[in-house]
Amino acid sequence: MMPCYQLPRSQMRRFGLALMLPVALLAAFVFPTQVQTATAQTSGANRALTIRADVQEYDAKNQVVTARGNVQMLYPARQIQATSAQAQYFSKERRIDFSGNVYILQQGGNSIRAEKVTYLIDEGRFVALPQSNRQVESIYMVQESNNNGQTATPAPKTPVFKPSN
Repeated sequence: MMPCYQLPRSQMRRFGLALMLPVALLAAFVFPTQVQTATAQTSGANRALTIRADVQEYDAKNQVVTARGNVQMLYPARQIQATSAQAQYFSKERRIDFSGNVYILQQGGNSIRAEKVTYLIDEGRFVALPQSNRQVESIYMVQESNNNGQTATPAPKTPVFKPSN
């Protein structure tokens, strides 16, 4: 094999391309090129709400950000993470509408799964709607109360159901 400095330029270019192709393919999978990020500020607390998606559009007249494809939202001030197919941030109304396989997770483990979810920022409230003939699923982590180091009182026993004749 000849040393690199003795190879003709065309062979060096081919060699370089042969090395770059696998690196470029790997980078395409690891770092998607069309991911965009929009950051909105909340009034008062001045903390960022970050939305990442394949495509984002901004309607300046109505002050609405529309994000489509692999939507991810992070809102550290409220300890919320969300994923969906689409999201719209209505900055005037201070609400976010998620649609398409919505999953919202709050720190502490509370979560919601639905087809559509509206998050009312100022109220800190979620309104979830299911897909047709389906249900919304919510999981809430319930803390047991602890009175001065004593264990929580167990739940009362469920009465036995006796069918009527």
